[in-house]
Amino acid sequence: MTPRPPKKLLGNAVPSLPARIATELRRAIVERRYKPGERLVESRLAAELGVSRIPVREAIRVLASEGLVEVADRRGASVARMSRQDVLETIELRALLEGQNARLAARRRDAQVQKRITAVLDKGARAVATGRFDQLAALNQQFHDELTLASANNVLAELLTRLRDRTEMLFAPTKPSRQSQAWDEHAAILRAIVAGDEHVAATLAAHHVTRAGEDFLAGELARAG
Repeated sequence: MTPRPPKKLLGNAVPSLPARIATELRRAIVERRYKPGERLVESRLAAELGVSRIPVREAIRVLASEGLVEVADRRGASVARMSRQDVLETIELRALLEGQNARLAARRRDAQVQKRITAVLDKGARAVATGRFDQLAALNQQFHDELTLASANNVLAELLTRLRDRTEMLFAPTKPSRQSQAWDEHAAILRAIVAGDEHVAATLAAHHVTRAGEDFLAGELARAG
């Protein structure tokens, strides 16, 4: 059975206005332009984006379903906070699923998907080499989307897509040194997949997630201090 691509890769339809607003707000949250606990006031966001409050409200609902936003009756919407325990449990789950995804990708060894992943990696390597770190968030998303396709497992793809949307802020490195290292880790994962080494691919993918999660926790501790 031919695997279905994750939702973000389906078709060439132009995203709706609420979807475009959700994408912009999601990026702002991941990049920490909106901090955990910060209120997301519909009227203010609508004015900043030059739209009515209705598509903003719909976008906030989307982000709430992903766990990036919390909505309270009296306080309204705000960027979700994650406790240390929440982060640890999320890291454990995503490491497990990403490891299994890489294992299956090494087992399937789809040449066309591997070619597309390699193209994304090359773009990322050039971005790192030229200091264009602003390009890496989108390229990181493309890398993981293609890696999900490589596993050829529809159920796993759906779970990972939802988990990545929910936890993207945990795994978006901000330091140039860490961004460069992350792309080296991506390349190592791909080499293992191309070689068909399921164990190494799974181990490297799980370690990649664990390392990113540890970096996030260390950053949170430093900010708290």
